[in-house]
Amino acid sequence: MDSQDLRGKRRLPEGQYLTTKWPVLHAGTVPRFDAKTWDLHLFGEIEQECRFRFEEVMELPRVTYRCDIHCVTTWSRYDNVWEGVSLAAILERVKPNQRARFVTAHCEQGFTTNLPLEELMKPGVMLALKHDGAPLTPEHGYPLRLMVPHLYFWKSAKWVRGLEFTENDRAGFWEERGYHMLGDPWVTDEQNPDGQRFRDDPLWFGSDDPAAYEQWRKEIEQKRREVLSL
Repeated sequence: MDSQDLRGKRRLPEGQYLTTKWPVLHAGTVPRFDAKTWDLHLFGEIEQECRFRFEEVMELPRVTYRCDIHCVTTWSRYDNVWEGVSLAAILERVKPNQRARFVTAHCEQGFTTNLPLEELMKPGVMLALKHDGAPLTPEHGYPLRLMVPHLYFWKSAKWVRGLEFTENDRAGFWEERGYHMLGDPWVTDEQNPDGQRFRDDPLWFGSDDPAAYEQWRKEIEQKRREVLSL
């Protein structure tokens, strides 16, 4: 029987497959890292725009957090231990103003993902530097990835280079291609009592184009098979 999380729900969301491996899935190639030129840019609706050099990020106070991760391609992995810089500490330094309601994470190669600011204030959200006691590998986001433990894993964007604070929500890379703007793996428990996967509904997909939805479902199934073959 699946263990229960603190909210009394199944630990493994309906339709997910448990793995002890950590599949590598991303769009594009793995970027090269140069500590001499790398920085983290925080800008937009904040009182103090700033850039952190890599050595400055490494000097910020660290936090650790244990959580399960759930990928929209249907794999889940239990008991991941993350270490990194607390987003709460970053927010305290840059001080979002009253207009700031959303955040866009800007990553290498133009990748973006969007989140409500309030989601970044929840427990465990960080800019991760380590996973299970070891530095992140390039394939998993080294040197820095956003970690949002309570949402689908695509929201934990790899290779973060900037956080833009905005008044209005703007769809990111996958969200523009139909993924849900929030991506809560547990939304089915609250809104779909018959147990059907909410993400399998075109309303979750975010598009009313049947052809686009079917293509997306085929891609998800292909990725699921790849994960299960690992």
